[in-house]
Amino acid sequence: MSDAAGRIATLATEVLGDPLPIRIRAWDHSEAGPPGAPTLVIRRRRALRRLLWRPGELGLARAWVAGDLDVEGDLYDALERLAGLLWERGPATAPRSRLSTGIQALRDPALRTAARKLIALAGPGLPPSPPREEARTSFGPLHSLRRDKKAISHHYDVGNDFYELVLGPSMVYSCAYWDSPDAALEDAQRAKLDLVCRKLALQPGQRLLDVGCGWGSMVLHAAREYGVRAVGVTLSEEQAAYARKRIADAGLTDQVEIRVQDYREVPDGPYDAISSIGMAEHVGSVRYAEYTAILHRLLRPGGRVLNHQIARRPQPDEEAYHVDEFIDRYVFPDGELAPVGRTVTQLEEAGFEVRDVEAIREHYALTLRSWVANLERSWTQAMRLTSPGRARVWRLYMAASALSFERNKIGVNQILAVRTPENGTSGLPLRARDWRG
Repeated sequence: MSDAAGRIATLATEVLGDPLPIRIRAWDHSEAGPPGAPTLVIRRRRALRRLLWRPGELGLARAWVAGDLDVEGDLYDALERLAGLLWERGPATAPRSRLSTGIQALRDPALRTAARKLIALAGPGLPPSPPREEARTSFGPLHSLRRDKKAISHHYDVGNDFYELVLGPSMVYSCAYWDSPDAALEDAQRAKLDLVCRKLALQPGQRLLDVGCGWGSMVLHAAREYGVRAVGVTLSEEQAAYARKRIADAGLTDQVEIRVQDYREVPDGPYDAISSIGMAEHVGSVRYAEYTAILHRLLRPGGRVLNHQIARRPQPDEEAYHVDEFIDRYVFPDGELAPVGRTVTQLEEAGFEVRDVEAIREHYALTLRSWVANLERSWTQAMRLTSPGRARVWRLYMAASALSFERNKIGVNQILAVRTPENGTSGLPLRARDWRG
């Protein structure tokens, strides 16, 4: 078949109502579209079959992860160009796939000719199997202990060497805190950890609980720099093994304990301070009141909690919120985002006094761009350390997320709250942000 790219470009215009703003190169080496634009490479015809059988974002995601689709040129530019064409989105609404609604419209008699052309281009056959990197989520009730452990394993147990390559020496998988865009990632991550410690007003001998401790960076920093006794909990066996080795190498085994344990099973409060950095996105709306109540129970009166969490924009109809299919199937199974106002309310409903909210979404965009750069610099090694499909997942996920933070589609906030005792003494200074001093 010749000129597949031209046919695809024509059909895309019919389906979507606008010409594609990027160039296309098809499996037959034909090309179409604006010169000089990033190129969407359709390596195999089965990419179209994936879209026909699963119109919308999931079909595109499967084609990308399987290597049926690729982008040559600036990935950020390509995603920016495609975002407005493939998804309709208002300032506070969830995306609605124009690709999905457009393909469904092909069922109208007037567009059946276009449908036949698309099917002919896609070629015969059943829908291709999903890539093996796609999560299988049918393992128990949503946010049960067993299912959450499986979901965490899908995301984090993909090889510590791979994460070292992406995250750099800090091994911190959350938003850094930047003095300037040209600062080093390692310095920005150290600044974030220190900011959390200062907001919590950590003192030697205090007990710190780090919920979702990752590879142990927070508890290591708090023990080494502030003299606390720290407990970190994670559901990832690989993270725990890595963190324990770091702690042993630092000579801090008497101060820091790492547990493979769900936050719902921590038995040994009270703690003087609790940090939860990039973990609450995994909790889910059905469990969030339980999460805040458990944090309140585990914290001593007068203690502080720092909840560092990604937030989405609120929607006119909150009941209509649904999890992004690509993120749910390939990145964070069962993860959910909530508006920051709802998170503040639920902390207050649990009995906390919320004392400070710091929005740092621009910082996350810088962090993600640094991670993408790390990944792209060592692309061949990354594919060898995990799999080509999973490397593609992380590249697309992090690049698209960087753009979402930059465009205020999502944000990230540090919420400082106190379990204020009945006498009303919060323990905070009159000028609350003296942690910046």
